[in-house]
Amino acid sequence: MRYQPLNNTFYKANRARLAKMLKPNSVAILNSNDLMPTNADGTMKFRQNNDLFYLSGIDQEETILLICPDFPNETMQELLFVRETNAQIAVWEGNKLTQQEAAALSGVKTVRWTSEFDQVLHSILSHVEHIYLNTNEHRGAANEVETRDARFTKKLKAGYPLHRYERLAPLMGGLRAIKAPDEVEQLQRACDITEKGFRRVLDFVKPGVKEYEIEAEYLHEFVRNGSRGFGYEPIVGSGANSCVLHYLENDQVCQSGDLILMDVGAEYGNYNADMTRTIPVNGRYTSRQRDVYDAVLRVMSEAEKMLRPGVKLQEYQKEIGTLIEGELIGLSVLDRHEVSKQDPTKPLYRKYFMHGTSHPLGLDVHDVGSAYEPVKPGMVFTIEPGIYIREEAIGIRLENNYVIGEKGNTDLMKNIPIEAEEIEELMSENTK
Repeated sequence: MRYQPLNNTFYKANRARLAKMLKPNSVAILNSNDLMPTNADGTMKFRQNNDLFYLSGIDQEETILLICPDFPNETMQELLFVRETNAQIAVWEGNKLTQQEAAALSGVKTVRWTSEFDQVLHSILSHVEHIYLNTNEHRGAANEVETRDARFTKKLKAGYPLHRYERLAPLMGGLRAIKAPDEVEQLQRACDITEKGFRRVLDFVKPGVKEYEIEAEYLHEFVRNGSRGFGYEPIVGSGANSCVLHYLENDQVCQSGDLILMDVGAEYGNYNADMTRTIPVNGRYTSRQRDVYDAVLRVMSEAEKMLRPGVKLQEYQKEIGTLIEGELIGLSVLDRHEVSKQDPTKPLYRKYFMHGTSHPLGLDVHDVGSAYEPVKPGMVFTIEPGIYIREEAIGIRLENNYVIGEKGNTDLMKNIPIEAEEIEELMSENTK
């Protein structure tokens, strides 16, 4: 295994907490993600269903977890099903988990082969009333591909139409929102690997390099430090590309005098870092670039003070908008008189700052959880203000990851250079 797995006590505790949230006489069923095809006989790299991983630690396809707390036979109250291996699979795909290895990783005592699932499920469903099924209810989800969970739901409802079906997603969202110390450690590992990548890039960038070469430097450093790669598609946008929020081509030449906005993060053990830095191609910010950079950094500093327990994200976002508005007036991008006459439902600053400031982070880069519940201790958020002046080809965003605490937040990226002077100093060293 490329990463260091968590102790199975973490997964046992997660299952116990979920079991207490289920209605009497219930079963919860979670499926792994599909191994997705590309073309011909090709497949994408496997990525586990995060809810299944959170409850079991199993990072393998064709896995099913079943939790039935009230079942009369204790050995059937938690069941894990994994793919049975054979000599041919071992030759072509490598070793798969044995039942003993799956039990050790997950802490589930009863592990069966996936081929036995239908028979075992039938015997369990005769004793339960409620069936909790997993679905992707993320606020930003727009999937057109039918998932393994969706296919399973159709099959189960057709075969067992008289049971009461319940949603598992709200329960999992509540559980996963508060990060355990073990999870924070994994997130810190992802952030530390991201730091190594950023420092490598600071030593590499100079006029004439291509955006995808910078992407390659990050990937090299991430993989050599135990990451499976990027937690999400990397954004490396220079010049005017720095103003494109989801720029993914990464195919242009970086020119002297331009900025490079890099939104990248390493994955570690399925947990994700999410960092943004904006650096000058030639190692020195122009006076105008520096003014905009410092404005964004000031907003970031204030946002960290504001994102505290009890805060609601919608109210927080409005306050950040007011800060950005003031900075844009100070930069002479907005006119104070025109701002005083603006439609409050369509503030002028939105032309230059058009995205949210913070989102939850964890097993998903845009992690699950309600966007309307107050912030609580133990949650992990990004803070990522930005200013994008397309007319000047200046796009600056800065982003760190924070664990919300009772007395203060913990910056998981506190060691990653962010002050303009430090970035210039580090970049100057690659020209000596």
